[in-house]
Amino acid sequence: MNYRIIFFLLVLPFFGFSQKTKLDMKIIEKNLNNSKSPYNYERLIFKFKGLPKSLDSIEAQHLYYGRNFRKDKVSQMGDEFKGLAEAFKSGNFEECIRLGKILYAKDPTNLDIILILLRSYDQKKDVSNFSHHISQLRLLTDAIKSSGDGKSEKTAFKVNSVGDEYIFLNVMNIGQDYTRGSKTLQDGVVDVWEKGDIKIYIKVLYLDLIF
Repeated sequence: MNYRIIFFLLVLPFFGFSQKTKLDMKIIEKNLNNSKSPYNYERLIFKFKGLPKSLDSIEAQHLYYGRNFRKDKVSQMGDEFKGLAEAFKSGNFEECIRLGKILYAKDPTNLDIILILLRSYDQKKDVSNFSHHISQLRLLTDAIKSSGDGKSEKTAFKVNSVGDEYIFLNVMNIGQDYTRGSKTLQDGVVDVWEKGDIKIYIKVLYLDLIF
């Protein structure tokens, strides 16, 4: 989708060496549903919406990977999202913001929705909202970056979906001059992106097969 080609030149300078944190999906699911946990979903999403810069890497990991356990996610195949995508393609940025806000309220950690809102706010010269959502984008993609080092199948970066993989590829500045090879595993697919001697491993998780 064309709307994924956006402001990563603005994002890239903020991505340093993230602390690598062990990814345990069962613990993440348990913490999110525990009202007494510091990683309870409602507590984290309140901070994410209000002050995303206040969240640390473990909190970000819970929010990004914990989205898999939400039943109220917005699907790219749904009519609501298709309407948002069409508004973006037609350049109707006011409608993008209107629809985007509705979908963001339902699924605030959806990278596609955040990206469309970013582009729309940029077109409307709304610096405040643009800056807020770019902080959210940085937080969530940094969670992906902290899931591995991308140097081997075992230490691959882990993403929730193919769509998120391409968003992350843009963040990492991996373009069309890379070739992709894929390997199917029991719990997902590992894509190997190659350019010369460079190899970057990204694993798309199939959570239905993990549990």
